[in-house]
Amino acid sequence: MVFKKKVSGIFKNWKKWHLLQIIMLVMLLMILSFFGLLYYFSKDADISELKNELPQPTVFYDVGGNVASKVSANKNEGVPIKEVPDSMKNAIVAIEDHRFYRHNGVDLIGTSRALLRDIKAGGMVEGGSTITQQLTKNTILTSEKTVKRKLQEVFLAIAVDREYTKQEILQMYLNQIYFGNGAYGIKQAAGKYFAKDVKDLSISESAMLAGLVKAPSALNPYEHMEKATERRDLVLAQMKVQGFISAGQFEKAKQEKVVLNDKGGDPFRGKYPYYVDQVLDEAIHEYGFTQDELLTGGYQIYTELDPLMQTAIENTYTNDTLFPSSNDRLVQSGGILVDPKTGGVRALVGGRGEHTFRGYNRATQLKAQPGSSFKPLAVYTPALEDGRKITDMLKDEPMNFGNYQPSNYDHQYAGEVPMYEAVKESKNVSAVWLLNELGIEKGLDSVKRFGIPLDKADNNLSLALGGLHKGVSPLSMAEAFSVFPNSGVRIKAHVIRKIVDSGGKVVAEWKVEKERVTTKAVTDNMTTMLLGVVEQGTGKSAQIPGRETAGKTGSTQVPIKGINGLKDQWFVGYTPQLVGAFWVGYDKTDADHYITPTSGTGSSVIFREVMNEALINSPNESFKVPHIASLIEQRKKEEEKSNFGEKFNNEVQKWEEKWNKQKEKWKNKGKGKGKEKEKEKEKEKEKGHGH
Repeated sequence: MVFKKKVSGIFKNWKKWHLLQIIMLVMLLMILSFFGLLYYFSKDADISELKNELPQPTVFYDVGGNVASKVSANKNEGVPIKEVPDSMKNAIVAIEDHRFYRHNGVDLIGTSRALLRDIKAGGMVEGGSTITQQLTKNTILTSEKTVKRKLQEVFLAIAVDREYTKQEILQMYLNQIYFGNGAYGIKQAAGKYFAKDVKDLSISESAMLAGLVKAPSALNPYEHMEKATERRDLVLAQMKVQGFISAGQFEKAKQEKVVLNDKGGDPFRGKYPYYVDQVLDEAIHEYGFTQDELLTGGYQIYTELDPLMQTAIENTYTNDTLFPSSNDRLVQSGGILVDPKTGGVRALVGGRGEHTFRGYNRATQLKAQPGSSFKPLAVYTPALEDGRKITDMLKDEPMNFGNYQPSNYDHQYAGEVPMYEAVKESKNVSAVWLLNELGIEKGLDSVKRFGIPLDKADNNLSLALGGLHKGVSPLSMAEAFSVFPNSGVRIKAHVIRKIVDSGGKVVAEWKVEKERVTTKAVTDNMTTMLLGVVEQGTGKSAQIPGRETAGKTGSTQVPIKGINGLKDQWFVGYTPQLVGAFWVGYDKTDADHYITPTSGTGSSVIFREVMNEALINSPNESFKVPHIASLIEQRKKEEEKSNFGEKFNNEVQKWEEKWNKQKEKWKNKGKGKGKEKEKEKEKEKEKGHGH
């Protein structure tokens, strides 16, 4: 009996063990089948949207080689994993996925645990996602909580793990995860919370940032410091348990005071917007890039920008008192500064008010008639080239040129004036008369040499007064006027020096384009006359204290009958080292919107304020040319001498007339006395015959 009982017990136990083995075998087969299915379906998972690329902005460098601005289509900026400290990598792994280095993208244990909790709860409540799964969810999938989406996440995570190394996965994750407060990626987070570069994060700071990933808003240390600190301590504890830090490091990091410092994001992002717009336009139109390439390619663009000068022009454009006032529509303006020796655009502003990315840039895209600022290019340069002198006399009287009848802006006429006087006082009739004498062809040829394109509609005498069919921009006027301080040579104005791709290869580079427009003798004479405009003429308000400044005013009238106002207002001027061109006006002129000249406002004043600040660190240089003051003084003396001679002759003539009258009187008086004597003799004779 006892033996039977023992055998029976052994048999029963064997059956249990056998059943257990069968159950375990079935479960093993199910698990293997599950992984087999996962592997099979993951082979077809599309992970093409996931790119192991570091989001890099396009960086703009100033003329000195320093970072000036950044622009990007990406909301974040990538950091190579080699620049991320171990403390940051370990903190993320410890709190988010401590088996990260041991699983194949999906943590079966963690996922199973999450699924059991979801089944008990009757819905998707437990994440159970690995770092790889979170990466696929953030970059490829939506954040909805459904079984279908979870399965997709699993398939994609396995495919990602098969395609990329753990370090590559961690790099993509850290550069794309959201840390709260608008900080996408570890670079922005380090700057947003601690004002640090990623490589300089401490163990405590790394743990703080890693702890934010679970609930960025609820754990925001700026608003919930206590909760954020508790979460940091939990991360530190996990790091110690998993052997990432020692007990001593744990205690030190836990005791470290959290010092928040928001540096407000990247200070260079979005800086100097109008200049950046022009750089992008030049890269697209001159070098063949696309906007998408420039915003996503991580290029380094070296420019001609001078940050001091750019700041000067931007500061000036925020001073509303320098611009004509308006009730319902902003008076607009565009301005630019160019180095005449290199053609480099040192600064520009394309408008007032809110900036629109790659919107209307009035410094470079404007097409407005330049008015009298065009006279030096179309009339006086070709006149000097033709052998005329700045002291030659020009007609200044009302006259017709066929159907064209120009008039001086003040309707005052002197009969004739020397050329320098006609420039100084911006005499319209004199300019048209002179161009007519030269021949329009010479004016057209001169303008083209200055780099300004014309069309057939410009082939008329209104060219002398800037009456162009299409108009010009401050950029084209600044380039043209740069010929005068550069001894007759024009260098194409440009903003880009070179473009370097993300791999360090120079893919585009500026090549100097020079053209001799005229002679140094002509430009020296032109500068003498334009100095007179600023020192004594229509451009007095453009005077820069202590600096020789030459330039020309320009304006166009509102083309509406009965309205006496300006449509466009210009000033284009220069010192020996810098050229500035400024336009002021409305984008759309009508009967209610036009410029009324007011003292202390307008293009000349804006030029003065910008140049004064832009040149604050530049030496005071001289043009080394004569000023018209001596010519004016000489003419004054000649006029006085001429007037003296005329007065003397008049006086002599008066005395002669008086003398002749007196002589006539004497003569007449003598004749009267002779007649009386004859009468007396006759009377005596009559007495003798009376007997």
